[in-house]
Amino acid sequence: MTSPDPLLVRHAGPSRLVTVTGGRLLTAVLDAVAARGTAHVALTGGTMGSAVVAALADHPARDAVDWSCVHFWWGDERFLPAGDAERNDTQNDAAGLRSLTLGSDRVHRVPGPDEVGTAEESAQAYAQTLRDQGGETFDVVLLGVGPDGHIASLFPGHPRQQADDTIAIAVHDAPKPPPTRVSLTADCLSRARQVWFVVAGDDKAQAVAKGVSGAPADESSTGLVRGIERTLWLVDESAASDVSG
Repeated sequence: MTSPDPLLVRHAGPSRLVTVTGGRLLTAVLDAVAARGTAHVALTGGTMGSAVVAALADHPARDAVDWSCVHFWWGDERFLPAGDAERNDTQNDAAGLRSLTLGSDRVHRVPGPDEVGTAEESAQAYAQTLRDQGGETFDVVLLGVGPDGHIASLFPGHPRQQADDTIAIAVHDAPKPPPTRVSLTADCLSRARQVWFVVAGDDKAQAVAKGVSGAPADESSTGLVRGIERTLWLVDESAASDVSG
């Protein structure tokens, strides 16, 4: 089955984008739990990713969700020790993820060098956890987009950008520090019912325009990932300023 074309959804500003996306995520989680008894969500770090987590945690209807049925993952992680301020999960924890009544067995963190010897071992362990927990098909994948068009830790032109490993890979020599990372592959990220690119700011305008127009992989990694049911570009007006039409 061919995935539907991506849909661009504009928001008046970053605050509105974050609030609406938090509500949209809450609804998606509720729907997934109602339909299948569980929900699997892949989070992202960065300013916008953590702001969406905060909006989710602060949502007035948050208690409508049985959070014991929700599994949280990350599309990528910096290969750094647990608790490091540069890790995506540390940022999301600080934004409010810990305030959701989640058991530790529902929050699946990418192992760092304090747990395993190499990024390759981390990727293997993370992939195995995905298999064991039935999370190979996500309900929602949240992705930020870098000014260079990277998503997760899949950088345009990087040797590992289009790796055909089935689930997770080690990434070395990333053009953005820290250089060693673990990332889900484009193939794995595309095993999601919904993929949301969440982007704000005029510094991302060119990246959004390239992504929406379907730029080749050497210019943008966004075209490598699509949701099975829906792919959304959730952006503010500044990020959408270079999009024609």
